[in-house]
Amino acid sequence: MKTNVILFSLACILCLFDEAKSVLDISRKKIRTGVVYGAFPTSIDGFGGSIAPATVGHNNSCPAGVIEFQTDEHSRGFTMTPVDPKKGVIRLSSDVNIKFSGSTMCGESNVWRVKYDKGMKKYAVMVGGVEGNPGPETLDSWFKIEKAEDGYKFVYCPSVCKYCKVMCGDIGTAGDQNGVTRLVLGGEPMSFYFEL
Repeated sequence: MKTNVILFSLACILCLFDEAKSVLDISRKKIRTGVVYGAFPTSIDGFGGSIAPATVGHNNSCPAGVIEFQTDEHSRGFTMTPVDPKKGVIRLSSDVNIKFSGSTMCGESNVWRVKYDKGMKKYAVMVGGVEGNPGPETLDSWFKIEKAEDGYKFVYCPSVCKYCKVMCGDIGTAGDQNGVTRLVLGGEPMSFYFEL
């Protein structure tokens, strides 16, 4: 009997440890690979808000960037896929691809990537990344999710190439030359919660 109690206690501790390493949605359920979620900023106090791809630059031209909207009417769900797609859940601090659902824009994939934007003079989050195929050729397409004070934050610091030198930073926001709020590498990290 004593052995059963010890085994049960150990199983409970391992379960709590596993949950602490998993990314959770607003209902405290583990984020699952391939399931469509929305990411909603925690900083827009009760007024909604969302992120979605949109064309940027002069006359809303391509390429498409990842934009923060002040309402949730533009919300676009996305899936997250870890380096090993057979893993059923998304873990903190692990490399993931993030891919918007729905139709593509500008003839590019819906996978997030970090790319230098000449107009902003910053590295911005855009679509057009590569899904899967972890390695030096796809470094710009891998993100991590980390805990933030009031939710989660996106981080760019890929570890899919052990010998590659990479720049690392939180994903924050910045206004571009057209006054659009875009997700960029650096700055104050932006916190999100995830919802089905």
